[in-house]
Amino acid sequence: MALPFSYNLRNLLARRTTTIMTALGIALTVAVLLSILTMVEGLRVALAGTGHPLNLLVMRKGSTAELNSTLTQEAFRIMRTQPGIARDARGEPLASLELVTVIVLENPAIPSGININVRGLTQDGLAIRGSGIRLTQGRMFQPGRREVVVGQGIAHRYPMARLGGTLQFGKGDWQVVGVMDAGRSAANSELFCDLYQLASDQNRETTLSSALLRASGEVSMQALLNTLVNDNRLHVVAVPERKYYAEQSESGRPVLTLGVFVAIIMAVGSSFASMNTMYASVAQRSAEIGTLRVLGFSRLGILTSFVLESLLLSLFGGILGCLLVLPLNNLETGIGNSVTFSEITFHFRATPSILAGGIAFALLVGGLGGLIPAASAARKEIVAALRQL
Repeated sequence: MALPFSYNLRNLLARRTTTIMTALGIALTVAVLLSILTMVEGLRVALAGTGHPLNLLVMRKGSTAELNSTLTQEAFRIMRTQPGIARDARGEPLASLELVTVIVLENPAIPSGININVRGLTQDGLAIRGSGIRLTQGRMFQPGRREVVVGQGIAHRYPMARLGGTLQFGKGDWQVVGVMDAGRSAANSELFCDLYQLASDQNRETTLSSALLRASGEVSMQALLNTLVNDNRLHVVAVPERKYYAEQSESGRPVLTLGVFVAIIMAVGSSFASMNTMYASVAQRSAEIGTLRVLGFSRLGILTSFVLESLLLSLFGGILGCLLVLPLNNLETGIGNSVTFSEITFHFRATPSILAGGIAFALLVGGLGGLIPAASAARKEIVAALRQL
């Protein structure tokens, strides 16, 4: 015979202080785990959501990132004539030659500064990216001028990079003439400027970084990729743009590993706290357990009841942990990218699946902590338990 649910709820309410303290320990454990998971999910979305599904990123063979790639203008001229490249309204191929470099921007919290990507590109490059980017302030940079448009994430985090500001890099000062919103993509962490002005400042007029090509379709994309890779004149590697950025989400793995490790250690502590709480409950209710046995409740019913009570306690802690993490949702932050050696800005994302996982984790901690005390309660002999009346 099973004990009613109200019996467990009443027992938890009768020991409010102990219940709250144990639940708070579980809540903090869940909050640590979820804060890491929401950060990693935000980073994954920012990188995986970057790029068009038909875009191909072309770099020098052996390069791991645009930053350490070199591509000549001659190679680019050969590339843009290949079949399978989409064309604009004028019939021109949608192909963009680009230069990527790194500058240091000072942050009030980090006086030494942070590495930020600067991307030099032409009007063709803007056209390829146009659908995912919109100006929220100012205007687009003009060719031949030292002007930059900054990603919204950069403008939020670096006062000097806001509209009207002046950035000093290369051979002179660059004026911030616009702020762009690129959704949740990596472009929010970059500065855009004129390709040839940046190349002149960096003394890289002949060897640039990469090329971005828009394929005319999925079938054409694979054929174009094979053509570029197999052309011995080019010595390049081509990868879908989305795949290139998605692979960079590995930069968040060390943080995830550390966070999970800390959460596991805290979970062990929370599990022991839950176990102590349930052991104390069993000791205080020994006579009550004997009475329940006399009334006809089975050992299995008592075991189930105490496990359920532990799960209720952990459920309360799990929900509290989720509430503690919810303020982080959509919070903007940045992390160093081990591939590009620069910072990427992103938002924490507390998705329903992550929150559900946190509650499941809390139930696991509580269930493990409550199982042994519940078994102890179920094993009590009736006579020995009633002696404590």
